[in-house]
Amino acid sequence: MTERCPGTDNESDRQSPRSGASCSRNMAASEIERLYDEHASALFAFLLNFTRDEADTRDLLQEIFRRLATRPSLLDAARDERAFLLRLAHNAAVDWVRRRDTRTRAVDRLATESEGLFAPAGDPDDAGFRRELDAALAELPADQRMVVHLKLWEGLTFEAISQTLDIPLNTAASRYRYGLDKLRARLRPLYEEIR
Repeated sequence: MTERCPGTDNESDRQSPRSGASCSRNMAASEIERLYDEHASALFAFLLNFTRDEADTRDLLQEIFRRLATRPSLLDAARDERAFLLRLAHNAAVDWVRRRDTRTRAVDRLATESEGLFAPAGDPDDAGFRRELDAALAELPADQRMVVHLKLWEGLTFEAISQTLDIPLNTAASRYRYGLDKLRARLRPLYEEIR
C-alpha cells in the first residue's frame, strides 16, 4: 500500500508507509525555503548590526538555517515566527561575539609568545635572516600570523588549523596564502642579498 505526502498530487510523490521520513524531510525543506524567503533579509540586517561584516553575517545566517534544517521542530512552539527567528539570530550573534573574543585573546597570546621565536644563530647571516623573519612575522595581521605559525612551525594541516581556530577551512587556507605572500614580498630583498 502507498500513501501520499500531504499536499501532493503527483504519482511520484507516493511513499511507502516506511518512507514517511522522506515525506517529512521534503516538507521540512520546503518549510525552510519559505522561512528563508520570508525572513532572511530581516535576519541579515539584524545580524549585520552585530558583526559589522557581511561575510560573518552570512556565516551566522547560514548557521541559523542549518540549525533549523536539522531540527525543524524548533519552530513548533513558536507563537511568532519572526520574533522566534530574531531570538535565534540574537543567540547566534552572542555566541559569535564570544568565539571572536576568545579567538582574539588566543591570537594576542600567540603573538606575544612568538616574539623572539627563533634561537640565536652562530652565523651572522643566519642571525640577520632570523631577525628579519621575526620582524616580518610581527608585521603580519595576527590572524594570518597565527595560521602561518600553525602551518609552518606546528606542521598542522588546514583542516586541523580550521578546527583549532574555529574558522572555516577556506579561511584558514586563504589566511595562510595571504600571510605567505606578505612574507615573501617582505623577505625577497634579503633573500636576493644573501643569494
